Amino acid sequence: MKAARAVITAASQGLSSCHTCGRVAAAAGHPCPRCGTPMHVRKPNSFERTVALIIAAVALYFPANLLPIMTVEGIGGAQRNTIVGGVFAFWETGSYPVAIIIFTASVIIPIVKIISLIILCVAVRRPTRNPRALTVLYRLTEIVGRWSMVDVFVVAILVTLVQLGRLMTIEPGPAALAFAGVVILTMLAAMSFDPRLIWDAHTRQSPGHPPHQP
Repeated sequence: MKAARAVITAASQGLSSCHTCGRVAAAAGHPCPRCGTPMHVRKPNSFERTVALIIAAVALYFPANLLPIMTVEGIGGAQRNTIVGGVFAFWETGSYPVAIIIFTASVIIPIVKIISLIILCVAVRRPTRNPRALTVLYRLTEIVGRWSMVDVFVVAILVTLVQLGRLMTIEPGPAALAFAGVVILTMLAAMSFDPRLIWDAHTRQSPGHPPHQP
């Protein structure tokens, strides 16, 4: 049998790509020779920061869905709607596309994004045999996350446009702030996660592969 050939990587040679300009240079605490950005083989404390942000996002996800996201005050009194309650209200009035969009963007996408980030964090702590699929999952998490603010945008537009004096007023509820926090925290978690950790976990099980030095 042929001996496993050691694979030389940039990380094993102490090289890294600049996060700002893309220049490959030595990453041992030196600034980028092109733009001056501090160089790192991997994002410092990437795993720890990502986990902390995910935990904070999960903590805010429950009040974001249980508390009212907007309060409508009219002649018939005040009506408070949660995200799911608003989806049912649109569905009952026949606004099926709006209900589907809000449910997808405000309920499904945040859950999927949080679960995806948890999967990625678990994957980097154990050897993985399918790093390409995990990398695709990370890219998709980055792309779909920006569509999670639909509910907040809808409330902001309604508050601005639907101000009819004593007949009707719409005010944002506490869930709007909590939901915005969930979106921001998951976006920061995706940004702080270093996808190269996926390949580090994969190479740890590859014979003859030298581990990188963080």
